[in-house]
Amino acid sequence: MISVRGRGPARFAAAAIATGMLAVGAIAGAGTAVADENNQQGGVLATLPKAGVTIGSGVKILNGPNPGNTAAGLFELQVEGGGTLKTYCIDVGRGTVAGAKYREASWDESTLHNNENAGKILWILKNSYPQVNDLTALASKAGAKRLTEKTAAAGTQIAIWHFSDNVKVDADNGNADKLAEYLIKSAENLAEPKASLTLEPSAVSGKAGEKLGPVTVHTNAQTVNVAPGAEAANAGVTVVDKDGNAVTTAKEGDQLFFDVPKGTEPGTASLTAQANTEVAVGRAFTSVDPKNPSQTQILAGSSSSGVTASATANWANEGPIPAVTAEKNCVKGGVDVTATNEGDEPFSFSLAGKEYEIPAGGSETVTVPVQEDQEYNITITGPNGFEETFTGTLDCETETTTGGNGGGEEESPKPSTEPSPATVGGDTGATGDTDGNLAETGSSSTTPIIAGVALALVVLGGAAVFFLRKKKPATAGSGD
Repeated sequence: MISVRGRGPARFAAAAIATGMLAVGAIAGAGTAVADENNQQGGVLATLPKAGVTIGSGVKILNGPNPGNTAAGLFELQVEGGGTLKTYCIDVGRGTVAGAKYREASWDESTLHNNENAGKILWILKNSYPQVNDLTALASKAGAKRLTEKTAAAGTQIAIWHFSDNVKVDADNGNADKLAEYLIKSAENLAEPKASLTLEPSAVSGKAGEKLGPVTVHTNAQTVNVAPGAEAANAGVTVVDKDGNAVTTAKEGDQLFFDVPKGTEPGTASLTAQANTEVAVGRAFTSVDPKNPSQTQILAGSSSSGVTASATANWANEGPIPAVTAEKNCVKGGVDVTATNEGDEPFSFSLAGKEYEIPAGGSETVTVPVQEDQEYNITITGPNGFEETFTGTLDCETETTTGGNGGGEEESPKPSTEPSPATVGGDTGATGDTDGNLAETGSSSTTPIIAGVALALVVLGGAAVFFLRKKKPATAGSGD
């Protein structure tokens, strides 16, 4: 286990810059590997090409951070690597940003981490539009006269907001309200769905001449393509199964190993796993741009989409041989940094002013505190040029004081270099049994307040920088 060996100066820096751009630590050095949250944990990466809902109708939010008129319904994300995702909002107080980048996340990594009703949201997703496309039958269950795609989407979003943000919402269309009431009353807690594709752990280590691993494949795809990185091929390293057979494909639960020939010079290598699959309904999607945070989404439907995950291996012949991974921990409000040491000497490093030491064969996790919506940059170094840098943004809480309504949209076609408020719905459409209209731009009575808060954010923008550096071991290569 890690033992604390003393205290040093806290290695934390925050900068406030007038442009509102977030600063990160610049770490230089040969062999640096940057493992940001986008590629570190695998899964789907996607972009929101258009701010605001694509299918829905008008509603009025009665309480919460930004009461007022807006549009409620489905969003559509474009998957990097091919495919589309239909999503609902689970962060009503924050607006959407055109061009925002998203990554697939577990509930514990999102605004659902402390929500005891997260499973009820999943039930709603599975029992309403678009998973249920027989709108006549859905209307009958809900006691509504008639449902269209627009009103079904609006009613579903209202029910989701009830459990994700605890807000009261009235639809412009009475049938949408009927559907929302039925879904809220009927919802049951369901278990969290599985990830589309992850590799655990995403980093391993060991001595040359051994099979390094295992790296376990977790996926809902039938088949995953596996390939070593170019640096692995150059070093003669292959990807094999537990019996030593070369691997090019894998499935759920399979274990992968890096086979490093004996006598290979110390180094690192990677493997990539790729698949096409439908992402499970109920997976969360968090925005990854700290300069323009966009509201958290939850998956309502998926086409066949491209997913990717990667893992790395670090090897040597003697001394400490570290492997380091990082994962957001919304429950603790930080990033869990897990370091293992498969070498024959202790591995020492500094973290936030404390000195840590992992004995040979040991492993331990340290939580690095990170502020909400703050970009983080965590670097740890080791012998033989080993260095890993983890970057990302902590997005764990629903917006309660700033941002636009759930259906609001940014006017800029792509993320700008500074935060800007989201405008909210204008035309709420007709009442009764007709569909409400989707808002295009427009605003609500809260817009001046939102603009003022956004200006304050521009002035106060900043970022946390964490530096983790390994002490030079007596018998191993330098880590600096």
